[in-house]
Formats: sequence, C-alpha cells, structure tokens
Amino acid sequence: MLGCVIHGQGDLRAEELPVPTPGPGQALVAVRYGGVCGSDLHYWRHGGVGDFRLREPMVLGHEVVGTVVSYGDGASGPVVGTAVAVHPATPCGVCPECADGRRNVCRDTRYLGSAARFPHVQGGFAAQVVVPAEQLRPLPTGLELRRAALAEPLSVALHAVRRAGDLRGRHVLVTGAGPIGCLVVAAAKAAGAGHVTATDLLPEALRYASAAGADTVVRADDPSDAGWPSEVDTAVEASGVAAGLDTCLRLVRRGGVVVQLGMLPSGQSPFAGNLVVSREIELRGAFRFDGEFDEALELLAAEPVFDGLVSAVVPVREAESAFALAADRSRSCKVLLDFESPGHHA
Repeated sequence: MLGCVIHGQGDLRAEELPVPTPGPGQALVAVRYGGVCGSDLHYWRHGGVGDFRLREPMVLGHEVVGTVVSYGDGASGPVVGTAVAVHPATPCGVCPECADGRRNVCRDTRYLGSAARFPHVQGGFAAQVVVPAEQLRPLPTGLELRRAALAEPLSVALHAVRRAGDLRGRHVLVTGAGPIGCLVVAAAKAAGAGHVTATDLLPEALRYASAAGADTVVRADDPSDAGWPSEVDTAVEASGVAAGLDTCLRLVRRGGVVVQLGMLPSGQSPFAGNLVVSREIELRGAFRFDGEFDEALELLAAEPVFDGLVSAVVPVREAESAFALAADRSRSCKVLLDFESPGHHA
C-alpha cells in the first residue's frame, strides 16, 4: 500500500508500506482522505515542529477519514464498512491533566503523526492504518467523507472558541485566515457571534474567510483599511506570528479575552504585556481538543458551507505537489490527499 513518509527536511516520499494488522483493542481503517495540516508542512519544510524534531522516518498525517476494514482481538466499534473519522489523540488517562478533565493537554499523550515521542507515533497518511478502536467515530447521516476530513481542524477551532467563552452577540476578531482561522470564523458564527472580523495579508485567504462566514475581512498590512474595528469583545490569534497577537491585544476591549491558537515560533516572542495589565485582558492558550471532535462532525453534517474550504484533492502519489500547494496560501485553503486505489471505493 502507498503511504506518505517524511524522511527529513525537504525529503517527502510516497512509498510502498506493509499493510498493518490490528492488534488487541485496535481497528484497521481504509483511509480515503487525509488533510494536510500546518504541522505536516513544518515537518516537510523544517524537519520538525517547534521542539519536536524528526529522528527517524515517519508517516505523516492526523486528519484522516475512511472506512472500517476489521478489528483485532477484543475490539469492537462501528460495523465493518462504516464510514468513520479518526480521533487522532490517545491520552494517557492517568496524569493530573487527564484526571482534571483536560485530556487535550495530557502530558503523556500519543498523537498520530507526531515526533514528540521516540520512537515517533506514525501517522495516518497511508492507504490502511491501525488505530485504537475507541478512537473511531461513525459519520453522522448525510456527512460524506470529503467534508468529514475537516473534522480534526474544525475540532481545534471549536476548542479555541470554547476557550474564548460565551460569544453570543459578541464582536470577534480572528487574525490569520489560513485553514484553521477560517474554521474559527465558522465556529464563532456557529457559537452565536454577532460579528466576525477576519484579517490576513493575502486577499485569497480573505476570500476563504468570507466563504466561512466572516462579516468583515481586513488586509492585515493596510492600516487604512476601512474594515478595521475600533475595538472587539474577543479575539482569536490564528496566524502564529507575534504581529497577530499584538493586533489582538491592541483591539480587544478592556476586560476582553484573547485566545492564542496559532503556534508561535519557538523561543521568546515579544508581546504587549503592559496592555494585559492595564486593560486587564485575559490571555488564554488553546491546544488541540478533546470532546469537540464529536461536535465538529455534527456541525459538518449540518453546514454545506464547509465544502468551500476544501480547495484541492490530490492523489497520494503526488504528495509532494499536494504539500507545495498547501504551503502556497495564495492558491489553497485546505488540501486533501486521496488514498483511493484502483478498484477501491469508499
């Protein structure tokens, strides 16, 4: 079977891999689509993500959907042939964070396609993958696999929105209109936000933000843009650059909430800490998700608007061109790899 394997910085290969066999408690899934994430691009471009560096070849990917093929001993779940999404996290269940109901920041979690551990946790970008059976989620009625491939990044967005608090009737600023930022826009609207303003440097990205439901879009590098609000109630920083955080801190109202979702560069990042003090701003981090995955599937089933955020579907044999497309935000929003082989239909 074909899989998408990163061997080092700039060394991405679509290569033949052995078909795995599910062990006790595991399920074998025939993957149909895998979404290319920013972290996948980091492994390809830089050989790592933040402090997590590649030390061995690794199958990438954690945004995967497909159909159930079989189960290992003692495992059960959706019947064979069921269309499913795969929750990519395996929390330890025993650390203080898990005990406190914050499994998304588990200190000993396993996450598909992550070099945080050694040996690395192999990912889901392969025609067939083995995962814990309890991490399978059957798709709601009417949700097709192509749109369902957005479940993992939408879960990230939903968690950030949850961290922001009650958004009903609020004016929300989203800095960064990449795939995650656009999904934050949609999640904020679903949470009842009264007005969502999205910013980005690229007009193409802002078009995707509008498609996701943004009421106003603003060129981040144009201070004279008429769309800039005088202040907002809540801000979500989804660009992963210090300038985005600065914008959020300067525009959020006194006593407002800023959620840092974008992963800032490793090391120290300057930020306007004096504003956090003098305006009593609440600055909150948002990392991954937990139960929001099920919520994401329901929202995807109900909202066809999400189809517009999938900008390309590329066969896995052309993985490198898919990654190049995903890395070019002037040409894409969310890019999916297609693992369908001749004669296989999911």
